[in-house]
Amino acid sequence: MANVEIDKSSGFCFGVVNAIRKAEEELAKGGTLYCLGDIVHNSREVERLERLGLVTINHDEFSRLHNAKVLLRAHGEPPETYETARRNNIEIIDATCPVVLQLQKRIKQEYNRDDDPQKQIVIYGKSGHAEVLGLVGQTAGRAIVIESLEEAKRLDFGRSIRLYSQTTKSLHEFREIVEYIQEHIKPGISFQYYDTICRQVANRIPNIREFAASHDLIFFVSGKKSSNGKMLFSECRKVNPNSHLIDNAAEIDGPLLADAKSVGVCGATSTPKWLMEEISQTIQTFLSTETQNIHK
Repeated sequence: MANVEIDKSSGFCFGVVNAIRKAEEELAKGGTLYCLGDIVHNSREVERLERLGLVTINHDEFSRLHNAKVLLRAHGEPPETYETARRNNIEIIDATCPVVLQLQKRIKQEYNRDDDPQKQIVIYGKSGHAEVLGLVGQTAGRAIVIESLEEAKRLDFGRSIRLYSQTTKSLHEFREIVEYIQEHIKPGISFQYYDTICRQVANRIPNIREFAASHDLIFFVSGKKSSNGKMLFSECRKVNPNSHLIDNAAEIDGPLLADAKSVGVCGATSTPKWLMEEISQTIQTFLSTETQNIHK
């Protein structure tokens, strides 16, 4: 029977652990607790917390809310969210990740600095992602978001550039963008960049590549909306083409297990350990059933 291993480095990052702990603490006090957006990009964990009483709302619903208690998730929020809360007498339980919070402050300080009115504040990140919306909000919506090296090539290299990154982006791709801008920025024009990628996330790339390469078959467990999940799954596929993205145990394709000598289960920074354990147990049940059928 194949060996099944869960990657010890996978699972919630500090920011997500902190947000979920705060939610559980508040829910234990009783009363209604709202969360602005999914607390984590994993539907199974969202459902677990909703069973405990957490109510997930969107920004439109938040703007109509009054005299309530609302948790802000690890991704962070733009200044307008806090203004709405003050106006509507909403108590904020702020679970913004400290790494994101520090990045927001740095971008806001840069935006408020009067050193160069022509400068471009550029954020390497996923357009529309919750964290990126919070970062752009620090610049009154004026920051330029780029998602790739190709988009970086369209920047104005005749104007100064201040480059930041969403905390969960690829360090390798960020460095490629930095090198390209350094090579193309016009003489005498200022270019400053800030590596604001969370090392707890960045360090997962070499770890997950090593883990994926050590198994015949990989099940990468992640919510379909997770930006970090897509990036880490891509890293798995680079070293092990027999890697499969699943959201829950029902998505396990049993026939894939037939020839596997070793199976690895890993996931994103938004994937709970209990879900990976559930997947592992389901795989082991599949394998033991197969073994019993062979010996009949």
